[in-house]
Amino acid sequence: MTTSAAANVPLGSLYVVATPIGNLDDISARALSILRSVALIAAEDTRHSARLMQHFGIPIPLAACHEHNERDQGGRFLARLLAGDDVALISDAGTPLISDPGYHLVRQARAAGVAVVPVPGACALIAALSAAGLPSDRFIFEGFLPAKAAGRRARLEQVKEEPRTLIFYEAPHRILECLQDMQAVFGDERPALLARELTKTFETLKGMPLAELTAWVAADSNQQRGECVVLVAGWQAPEGEAAVSAEAIRVLDLLLAEMPLKRASALAAEITGVRKNLLYQAALERQKDV
Repeated sequence: MTTSAAANVPLGSLYVVATPIGNLDDISARALSILRSVALIAAEDTRHSARLMQHFGIPIPLAACHEHNERDQGGRFLARLLAGDDVALISDAGTPLISDPGYHLVRQARAAGVAVVPVPGACALIAALSAAGLPSDRFIFEGFLPAKAAGRRARLEQVKEEPRTLIFYEAPHRILECLQDMQAVFGDERPALLARELTKTFETLKGMPLAELTAWVAADSNQQRGECVVLVAGWQAPEGEAAVSAEAIRVLDLLLAEMPLKRASALAAEITGVRKNLLYQAALERQKDV
């Protein structure tokens, strides 16, 4: 057991507890046991979490720990932990810190030598990935995209050639314009999936190329409601001439006008860094078109 060096008092533990994202049956027996045993529950929204506690008959007091007060109130929770009280951290739904508050409190607790204990459970991004049928061995979670179109497109451009499966959260009132921007940046044919209202009554998982998915959501306002997770297949490098950048092709064309194909390909490779065999194949294709 960890103790406070100043007062030789056993320190409490901070439990990071996952709660259901919809279906209340998804809460774990361990999570319920921890929530019933701690001295205080730090909750993202005390009114929201009060209903969950009432449902399970948990009388432990709640205190707000959200994005607007987390830095200021972290000291309050830390004081309880240093005094020996166990504290549970929960968000409105799912696993805390995953696009939810809690990072500052966890960091403060660890810096103070307090044990931080994960109590795993529901997580929307993992639930969606498990059922998406997209590569799951490597993926990247981007959280919520910027709310404004310019910022959103700029962020999407940054991950346009990311080979791992991409996972995003999105608000229902922005889901259509988000998909439209993804279509514009990633292209019509990039495979994608919308996971909406996971574990709830109107759960939907719809996978298709981005152009089709965007049109499907646009045609049905019901698909623009509820909590949304969007998964997009990672970028795949093109083959043949399509794999060579426009600048490399420009250099190749200039050299082809002055020297034999083989020499032009080799020199273009030295200049651009593109593999010689790709440039040689591109040169052959371009000569066929002449």
